[in-house]
Amino acid sequence: MTAVNTSAVDDCSAVTGRPITTAESPLTDVELLDAHVAGDPDAFSALVRRHYDYLWRLAIRTSFNREDAAEALQDALVSAYRKADTFRHACPVQGWLYRIVVNACLDKMRAQRLRTHSELTPRLHEEISLRDHFYQDPAYAIIVAEALAELPPDQRDAVVVVDMLRCSVAEACHLLNTRPGTIKSRCSRGRAKLSLLLEGVTLSG
Repeated sequence: MTAVNTSAVDDCSAVTGRPITTAESPLTDVELLDAHVAGDPDAFSALVRRHYDYLWRLAIRTSFNREDAAEALQDALVSAYRKADTFRHACPVQGWLYRIVVNACLDKMRAQRLRTHSELTPRLHEEISLRDHFYQDPAYAIIVAEALAELPPDQRDAVVVVDMLRCSVAEACHLLNTRPGTIKSRCSRGRAKLSLLLEGVTLSG
């Protein structure tokens, strides 16, 4: 596994602009992924090195500790390696990797919820902020993961990118390969559904 260099990029720096070629490989992301599918033994490693810092930050942002983030990222990269032939060229490779990593992180949090058998009880008139509390309260993070899983994938993607990764609408458009109005609409609908799912909910005990 490539060493983590979390100071190398900001949260959204890797989603701005065109794919960057490196000294290690002059190929674009799509060319590297296609080469991997065609049997190049080094292409996938080169692709991972190019995006690892961003993917690590993404995993940290959608997990509640570094150990779980590392395990989820490992699972996601194995999944991407195995199903690279399912990539559809209509979206950026980084957006494809993003979805795989986020889904792996949410799956891990849902599994943690099942292991701990935490019970939900209502707490009336208490507002819960996704942005403010997700990273501070592991128990709350599990609940948010379950709520996010209830959203349609397009709304979940928009909410995670804008509200959790704190990307701009323009950056979200590049990552998710869609238009500003669509991002805003998906965020609005996703936030409304999350508000209902999380309203008055806390962990008992």
